[in-house]
Amino acid sequence: MTVLTERTTPPSRISRDPRELLNAVQPHIEHLTINVLDSGMTIWDREIALLLRDEVDTRETAERILGNAVMYMIASIEHPEVHIGVGKIVDKGVHQIYLDTPVAFAFFALYNNGVYKHHAPFIKRRNDGTVRDTAKFIASIGFAPDAELWAKDSADCSPCDSKVPDSH
Repeated sequence: MTVLTERTTPPSRISRDPRELLNAVQPHIEHLTINVLDSGMTIWDREIALLLRDEVDTRETAERILGNAVMYMIASIEHPEVHIGVGKIVDKGVHQIYLDTPVAFAFFALYNNGVYKHHAPFIKRRNDGTVRDTAKFIASIGFAPDAELWAKDSADCSPCDSKVPDSH
């Protein structure tokens, strides 16, 4: 008897819409589901609400930041061989996803075959243009990065170590 299993294409290969990519993790959330899912919000709206609560003043800014954070995280997963880095502004969105650990674990379950990408930044920022180059790279793989957000930090890269295989 032959059993055929259907292969599915990860959503990151289908869509380049950050909202769709983040909302696609909802069925993969396994931990603290009462905290995360009982509000009735989409995952996108949940993360926006948390950014508005703690980091950002307007919904428009929160959406710009979160969208670019999702683009960055997907790029780091899809292209681990490419040295990329995020600036202070977009990093707020990356941190938001990492802080909401049930969402972060589901994100990596869906997009990185369940392998968690650690977030262990260096203390000193690199100031080497990595942020500017990252925005260009993200655009080259089909996303539409927010040029203004990336330009603000273009020379002041976050101190993340993307050279470590399981880190962004």
